[in-house]
Amino acid sequence: MTEKLEGKKLQEKLTRKWHNIWEKVDKDEKEKIFQLAEEYKEFLDKGKTERESAAEIIRIAKENGYISIDEIVEKKIDVKPGMKIYANNKDKAVAMFVIGKESIQKGMHIVGSHIDAPRIDLKPFPLYEDSEIALLKTHYYGGIKKYQWVSLPLALHGVIIKKNGEKVNVVIGEDEKDPVLFITDLLPHLAKDQMTKKMTEGITGEGLNAIIGSIPYDDEEIKEKIKLNVLKLLNDKYGITEDDLTTAEFELVPAGKARDVGMDRSLISAHGHDDRVCAFTSLKAMLDIEETPNKTAVALFVDKEEVGSYGNTGMHSKFFENIVSELIELTEESYSEIKTKRALSNSKVLSGDVSAAFDPNYPSVSDKQNSPFINKGITLVKYTGVKGKAGSNDANAEYISEIRRIFDENDVIWQIGELGKVDQGGGGTIAYILANYGMEVVDCGVPVLSMHAPYELVSKADVYMTYKGYRAFYIA
Repeated sequence: MTEKLEGKKLQEKLTRKWHNIWEKVDKDEKEKIFQLAEEYKEFLDKGKTERESAAEIIRIAKENGYISIDEIVEKKIDVKPGMKIYANNKDKAVAMFVIGKESIQKGMHIVGSHIDAPRIDLKPFPLYEDSEIALLKTHYYGGIKKYQWVSLPLALHGVIIKKNGEKVNVVIGEDEKDPVLFITDLLPHLAKDQMTKKMTEGITGEGLNAIIGSIPYDDEEIKEKIKLNVLKLLNDKYGITEDDLTTAEFELVPAGKARDVGMDRSLISAHGHDDRVCAFTSLKAMLDIEETPNKTAVALFVDKEEVGSYGNTGMHSKFFENIVSELIELTEESYSEIKTKRALSNSKVLSGDVSAAFDPNYPSVSDKQNSPFINKGITLVKYTGVKGKAGSNDANAEYISEIRRIFDENDVIWQIGELGKVDQGGGGTIAYILANYGMEVVDCGVPVLSMHAPYELVSKADVYMTYKGYRAFYIA
C-alpha cells in the first residue's frame, strides 16, 4: 500500500497533466468566463471585416483614454509612463501602447494578432447578368474550402469611395429585415459528375458567384434589365453607380450573429474566430492594465495575415517599426535608428494566433499527445510551419520556460501543442516576421475547431484563459 501511494505521489510530481478549465475554476470565475464571452460575441458582431474590427478597436480605445499618436505629434504632447496611445494604419490595422516605466529601448511586451479572416471578396468589376439573374463575381480570400461557402446566407460588407471622395460604408444582410446574398449549389439529382470530383474541384473559384437580384427594370427597350434594377436599388440607397463598384472594397461573410453552442452554452460559433479571438483578448487585457507596467505594453492588430502578411497594412509593412521610431523620438532626449533597433530586438512577443484543437471527428490528422484540446486553456505552439518546420518561428526553450512561469504564477491554465501530424499539412502566423527583428516570440492563443470554415468554434473557457494569460504577460 505504501509503495502504491509513493508511486502516485511520484507520478504527480514528475508528470504533466493538462487540466479541464471547468473543473478547476470556482463559481466566481465561471461567471467571469460567461461575462467575457458576451463581450466577445458583441465584438465579433460589430467587426466582421478588418475595417470594422479596426474601427471598433479604436472606438473602444478612445473610450478608455487612449490618444492618437498623430494628435500627440501634432500638439507636441509630452509622453510619460502610464500614457495610453494608439496608432491607426489606414483603417485596417491598429497598434495600442501603454507606456512603461522603463525606456522603450529596453524592450516591449507585445501581443500581436490579426483581424483579417478567410472570406469571399468581390472582383473589381463584379456585377453581371446571366439567364435573367443578377450575380456578383468573386475572388476568395485566404485558405478556404470552397464547397463550404455555397448554400449559405451571406452578408455584403464594404466601403465605396465615390468620385467626389465621399466614403460610403455598406452592410447588407446583417439586420434581420435585410435581404442576404446566396451562392447556389448543384442539386444531388444532377450532381453525378460533380460528386465524382475531388473536394477541391467540386466547387471552383470561378463558380462562387453570388445572386443579388432577379426582378427586371420596367423598360422593354433596356438590355440586362435585372442588372439595371440592382444598380438602381443601390443608387437609391447609397447614391452609387457601377463605376463606383469598380473601385470599392467588398467582402462576403456569413450573415448572422455569434451564437452559443451546446446545451451548457460552453462554446461560441462565429465567423472570424481566426484571429479576432486573440485580437479581442489582447484588447481586453490591455484595457485591464491597472498600474503602469515596467515594460511598455503593446497590442498589435494587423491585416493580411491570411494571404502572407504583405501590403501596407500587413505585418511585413514598416508600420509598427515606424510607430516605435515615433515613440523613441517622443520619449528620448534624441532619436537615432539604433535606439529603435534596440527597442525591437529587446522586445518579447506572444504571437496571438489560434491553434487547431483536436477534433474527435477527424482524429487521424493529429498526434493526440501533442494536440491542444478544447477547454484546456491558452495554447503555446513552439513552432508551426510545414512538414520539416519550414517557414516557422521555432521558439527557444528559455523563452517558453519564461512564459510557462508567468502563466503558472498567475493561475493561467495552459497547454502546449502543434498543428497536426508532421506530414499532414501546416500553416504559419506573424511570429517569424517579428522574430526577424531579434524579438523573443512564441505562438500563443485559443484552440479552434473547424478553423477557416464559414463558422468556427471556440470554448468560452479558453477565451477567458487567453485573456488572463495575455494580461499576466503584459504586467510581468
